[in-house]
Amino acid sequence: MGNIGEIEKQKVHDFWNKSSCGELLYLLNSDRVGYQEHSNERYRLEGDMIFALAQFRESKDLEVLEIGVGLGSDHQKFAEAGAILYGIDLTERAIAHTTARLSAFDLMSNLAVGDAENLNFPSNSFDQVYSWGVLHHSPDTSKAISEVFRVLKPNGLASIMIYHKWSIVGFMLWIRFALLRLHPWLTLNKIYSTYLESPGTKAYSVGEAKEMFKAFKTVVIKTPLTHGDLLESDVGQRYRGLMLKIARLFWPRWFINLVLPNAGLFMLIEARK
Repeated sequence: MGNIGEIEKQKVHDFWNKSSCGELLYLLNSDRVGYQEHSNERYRLEGDMIFALAQFRESKDLEVLEIGVGLGSDHQKFAEAGAILYGIDLTERAIAHTTARLSAFDLMSNLAVGDAENLNFPSNSFDQVYSWGVLHHSPDTSKAISEVFRVLKPNGLASIMIYHKWSIVGFMLWIRFALLRLHPWLTLNKIYSTYLESPGTKAYSVGEAKEMFKAFKTVVIKTPLTHGDLLESDVGQRYRGLMLKIARLFWPRWFINLVLPNAGLFMLIEARK
């Protein structure tokens, strides 16, 4: 990616170093009570999908790397399960939060600021690499996934969530920022990059994801509807207000569940090396 990639990566760092994902919405206090309340809300909204993908209970005594620890709720679950645990994040803020969280609960991990595109670990190091909603923020997502493959042991498991291009959330953003602003030619790639989260955020079709994971021997992909697609929560830290509250009252959840059950924003990927 050269200098352009490093500039883009710095923009991503600066965005998330102001507040980690979910911090503005769900973290009231940076203490044991506050972190527990954050976890409660996170798992109320996304717990079924997270627990199915992460397989926390199966991680005891496994060497596990989490890429993008954020506020540390999932990292805490791996630690409680007894994983031999490592975690990296692009931002100092996330590492500080996760360190404070684990300390509050008397848990341990090997945490460091790190770059998903250049993992500072030997090849064939981990039984599992887990990353929830992170690698689509990297300027070179394909390179990050190749690094996941490299550091996994043979038969190791990659448990990854990246954003799905053909989602209800993407459609809503396109309506708001393209159609209603009389710019219908704006692509979904441009919409995600500019309006979803950090600058340059990407989303992928299932076919594009399969291409990025083609080195793995098995790949299973699911794209279930999320609380964001169904307007059961705030769509993200950037979108809160009266329009969203009104839309929630009239959103046809039953119809979306019936007709578009696989049009979710979260693409859940289980890939075996």
